[in-house]
Amino acid sequence: MQPDNRNPNNTGPDNTDPQPPQQPDWQRWVLIGGLTFFFLWLLSVTGSGLFGDGIEGTELPYSVVRENITDIRAIEIETTGLVARGTFRGNVVVDGRGVTNFSTSLPPGTAEELNTLLQENNPSALVEGIAPPEIPVLLQAFITFLPLLLIMGFFLWMTRRAQGQMNGVFGFGRSQAREYNPDLPRVTFDDVAGQDSAKRDLVEVVDFLRDPDKYISLGARIPRGVLLVGPPGTGKTLMARAVAGEANVAFYSIAASEFVEMFVGVGASRVRDLFNKAKENSPSIVFIDEIDAVGRQRGAGLGGGNDEREQTLNQLLAEMDGFDQSATVIVMAATNRPDVLDPALLRPGRFDRQVTVDLPDRNGRWEILKIHTRGKPLADRVDLSSLAGATVGFSGADIANLANEAALKAARDNKRRIDQSDFSYAFERIILGNERPPLSNLEERRVVAYHEAGHAVVSAFTPLSNPVLKVTITPRGQALGITAYAPDEDIRNISRKRIEAYLDGLLGGRVSEEIVFGDITTGASNDLQRVTSLARNMVAQFGMTDAIGPMNFGDDESQPFLGYSLSQGRKYSEETAAKIDAETRRIVETAYKRTKSLLAEHRQDLENVAQALLDREVLERDEFLEILGLQDKRTVEAAELLDHMKDGVPPVPIEAGPHPEDAPGEPERAETKATDSPVDREPVQSRSEQPRKAPPTRKPHPSANAPTEPAKQEAPKQEAPSRPSAPPKPNESGRNVPTAHPLFDSLFGNNSEGRQNKRDHNNEENGSSEGKDN
Repeated sequence: MQPDNRNPNNTGPDNTDPQPPQQPDWQRWVLIGGLTFFFLWLLSVTGSGLFGDGIEGTELPYSVVRENITDIRAIEIETTGLVARGTFRGNVVVDGRGVTNFSTSLPPGTAEELNTLLQENNPSALVEGIAPPEIPVLLQAFITFLPLLLIMGFFLWMTRRAQGQMNGVFGFGRSQAREYNPDLPRVTFDDVAGQDSAKRDLVEVVDFLRDPDKYISLGARIPRGVLLVGPPGTGKTLMARAVAGEANVAFYSIAASEFVEMFVGVGASRVRDLFNKAKENSPSIVFIDEIDAVGRQRGAGLGGGNDEREQTLNQLLAEMDGFDQSATVIVMAATNRPDVLDPALLRPGRFDRQVTVDLPDRNGRWEILKIHTRGKPLADRVDLSSLAGATVGFSGADIANLANEAALKAARDNKRRIDQSDFSYAFERIILGNERPPLSNLEERRVVAYHEAGHAVVSAFTPLSNPVLKVTITPRGQALGITAYAPDEDIRNISRKRIEAYLDGLLGGRVSEEIVFGDITTGASNDLQRVTSLARNMVAQFGMTDAIGPMNFGDDESQPFLGYSLSQGRKYSEETAAKIDAETRRIVETAYKRTKSLLAEHRQDLENVAQALLDREVLERDEFLEILGLQDKRTVEAAELLDHMKDGVPPVPIEAGPHPEDAPGEPERAETKATDSPVDREPVQSRSEQPRKAPPTRKPHPSANAPTEPAKQEAPKQEAPSRPSAPPKPNESGRNVPTAHPLFDSLFGNNSEGRQNKRDHNNEENGSSEGKDN
């Protein structure tokens, strides 16, 4: 839930920085410096002529002067013995020109020689020794004070620059907060979707600022602080920007990390300066983003008790609790780590309210999609509702990225509109990663195919397992192969049986390798890591075993750098730890045996799916179920609806949203069981206790490799009608889709590549992969 990226003038604290300080007039300084150096050069060249007397003439080499020694009428030799000036009796031709007055530079030690030559060869010449010309007093003074002037000029320039940017010697103690500019386009609550509960809390704060008398007359007190809490990308900063756009009061925004600088005391000084500004312009709002940068718990951790961060926090606590009652100042802050904040910061009187900004539900995602597709030309067949159903567990930022990636794809293909295939491409790119070249090693390709087939087959025949969305042996991202799942709904609670089903699916790849090849590879290392972690959580945190009972022995997750303790250890005995390890091993071994038995029973299905993967590389859900001879539950429901329409019986509405019995909690993101390399996404294990029909109804169907005659004879043709009697309307993939009921768009809304659009495979287990780690 982010601001519309199409608008380059997004407003709010993040995009309303004040006008940059005026740049120094460097042209003026360049002009002054240039004139100064020109004046110095002029003095050095013409100083003796301007400020002293003497004979000036043509500069001649000393050898020419010696050759014409008899023609010299008068000569002056400086006492330094380095320069001589003189006059010839007539014009002496040198290099084709007449010379009367001359000057020459004497080589060292030749002054006496020149004097002797004159006495011997030209005794009538007037020879005079003179002192060298003195440097003018003005030039001497300028040269003396030039270094001092340069130092003073540099210091003045640095001071002016520092004051202008408030980052120099005289600006360290001033607040770096940016004031909201009401003249720019505003972000309002209309630009925020999917967070109705959070908006209600903030609308009340805005209403208090607009009409405080209504609340004060009833004895209500203004909330001192509002803390926005939620996962990254859910729109906490956007909510603050919307408050700034709606409140029409002074709004100051700053990141918590901007308080602390390299000098001691700067953080506390900036806090004081910020709140002084806010009180002078009350009513006002101060927004501190990522407040955990300065608000971590004091008194422990690696930083000690007197570091700069804690001084800043102490000043912040004093300012929040020491407001003048007449000053209407509200502090808003955002963080995704409220557990590390100091308790004094969270108490009533400082942050009175904690507003949770959570991942949006289906309706919220639909509203966010409408916001982020405003101004984007969409094809007529784009179904935002089905996209909302497919993006389970997406945050607002994820949805904004999805819309942007789809627009980029359409632009690369030179399209004039964004169609469903562009959204499908963007969806798969975000979830599965970019496609890479296929594997060239045939044996490794075969291992990957059986590995992924093992994941898919186990999940297909295991009750309560999420339905398979897609199986591929095309490397994507860091994975060599991927098995992606599509939860039918927002699942918010998980049961022990559902976790066990997930364990079976994770182990399917490893067991498949063992059964088919009689050997195992390193490809299942990530699967085993997640299996072990999940099994241990069942024992130590979820209390799902009889041996341990309903007790929680989870390790303290607070790290020292978060400011809780310098060390951490187990709070249970070695005997209990041994029991936890034993129960974890038992759960994993039981799941392994269960998975091995299931794959042995469905060995032919495993072979069929693996061979189909080797032939096609990618299997979509309908193709995968066709190979297994199974029916998609949604396809059956659509067929039943078509029968109702054919018979003229009004259809019973089929809700596509979350199951009404699901308890509130965290939605799960799409899991992918992948044959991957070591860098892989960690899953968030979450599943619902709502059981599904299990195992799936087996419909005998010709498979990829092993069709049998008895199977063909047993297959009833009337079991699942898939076409309406009314004239259907073809969709982009060529599939005939009835348009009499909106359900069909979500059931059959495939794009041009044959990928189903309504796939809820982006749940909280997004990016989990079971398979090959290189």
